[in-house]
Amino acid sequence: MDSEALRKYSALHPKPAGLTLQYGTAGFRTKAEQLDHIVFRMGLLAILRSKTVTATIGIMVTASHNPEEDNGVKLVDPLGEMLHPSWEEYATQLANAEEQELQKVITEICQKAAVNLHKDASVFIGRDTRPSSEKLSQSVIDGIQVLGGQYHDYGLVTTPQLHYMVCCQNTQGQYGKATLEGYYEKLSKAFMELIKQSHCSGECQRHLKIDCANGIGALKLSEMKPYFPQEVLIHIYNDGTKEKLNHLCGADFVKVHQKPPRGLDMKPNERCCSFDGDADRIVYYYKDTAGHFHLIDGDKIATLISIFLKELLAKVKQNFKMAVVQTAYANGNSTRYLQETLKVPVHCVKTGVKHLHHKAQEFDVGVYFEANGHGTVLFSKAAETKIRQLVKEEKDNEKREAAKMLENMIDLINQTVGDAVSDMLVIEAILALKGLTVQQWDALYADLPNRLLKVQVADRRVIDTTDAERRALTPPGLQEKIDALVKKYKLSRAFVRPSGTEDVVRIYAEADTQENADALAHEVSLAVFHLAGGKGAPPQP
Repeated sequence: MDSEALRKYSALHPKPAGLTLQYGTAGFRTKAEQLDHIVFRMGLLAILRSKTVTATIGIMVTASHNPEEDNGVKLVDPLGEMLHPSWEEYATQLANAEEQELQKVITEICQKAAVNLHKDASVFIGRDTRPSSEKLSQSVIDGIQVLGGQYHDYGLVTTPQLHYMVCCQNTQGQYGKATLEGYYEKLSKAFMELIKQSHCSGECQRHLKIDCANGIGALKLSEMKPYFPQEVLIHIYNDGTKEKLNHLCGADFVKVHQKPPRGLDMKPNERCCSFDGDADRIVYYYKDTAGHFHLIDGDKIATLISIFLKELLAKVKQNFKMAVVQTAYANGNSTRYLQETLKVPVHCVKTGVKHLHHKAQEFDVGVYFEANGHGTVLFSKAAETKIRQLVKEEKDNEKREAAKMLENMIDLINQTVGDAVSDMLVIEAILALKGLTVQQWDALYADLPNRLLKVQVADRRVIDTTDAERRALTPPGLQEKIDALVKKYKLSRAFVRPSGTEDVVRIYAEADTQENADALAHEVSLAVFHLAGGKGAPPQP
């Protein structure tokens, strides 16, 4: 390691005094002007990680659904998955090290993680459309070059596209070609093969309005348009030419505010969807003839995909284990529908994509979505091999056709991470194949009314949870209080959990009516305020 070069370059990317940041599920995120030293150091870390696993590592510069003035950076592990938890700690140590300690911290990481500095290293870089992203990815490159690594800068890509490239590269092309064309070709070919089977003559045009959050999704969808079949007509809104990224639009805005984004005119019963700022989340919605807005969130997306996959799995008659993985935020009626009507096992895990992804890997077919619209489907190696074998060798027509559809689903789904473009094509294919309208999809079950609140506390660590964050262990008396409040309402449940990023406690409540859900959420928030050290004035109803 060239300590002179490290000192020289590090001085060009100085750390602001007193700033400490934590690497979380979303990597590092903060105001763009505070990130320069962080991204430089993540360039260093990516090289160390690459040398440890002898594989290409990804670095994505994005702050997803945050406001345009923010930015962030996250690392992508060799198979396109999120950075290994033990390395999240190294990331935090390296980011917060004072200038004069940098070399010492790097040496410590090398010892703890058994990094062989003589190995080759390579990094793929991507960035979103924020004004600050280009300069920040230049700082990443500085970090990579100090430690003598190779890099390929993909420039503007969606977050899931970068995950895809990293996976392709490290599977020696087995997962696909590590180029944008490779991504577009793989997805569009699988999509066209699937919709060929829909009982729709040439007259069956499918219109879809897409809000791209004024972000990278608009650019990449435009590039992909020529790959789509004629019958799919996508109309792009909020393409970033006029308005600010994520401002009053995007999947997060639509989900939180339960209303359509700015800049998209909805006619009754038109199918619409929104991506988030880096195109790794998607939600659907429509307006009925009475003008009421209907949101179709990640829970309903998981349900639609599960119905379709379950039918196909039944036809191929293999003993594949399928399950849906949710968090405590999933609507209670979605869980009931999956378990009782569909008879699909449902598992609940802690909030955070890495927990869902990890659990979904335990099954032959693992479907996971967060209510916010981030999710995907994972197929085990064994299931994928068997399905591809059936396509080639199965004599029975029905079985072979079902296997062929499953094979196309495997190719259409981005198994590395939630991907708005890929998930959108999966949904569009299923709706076409099953001949479902957006209203029929919505009518599978009715969501239980719910309410999300947050309470500011002096220290969020006073709350400790168990049972996938559904029960509070501390402070004493809080869970008993919640249990007593829940008993007052029908079809109700409530839970509290500390935020991962700030000193607030998040509260979720659902009940048979909106009035009851609101009342329960408020009563639980008062209990949190009084028992967990609330700050400021008590919550008002």
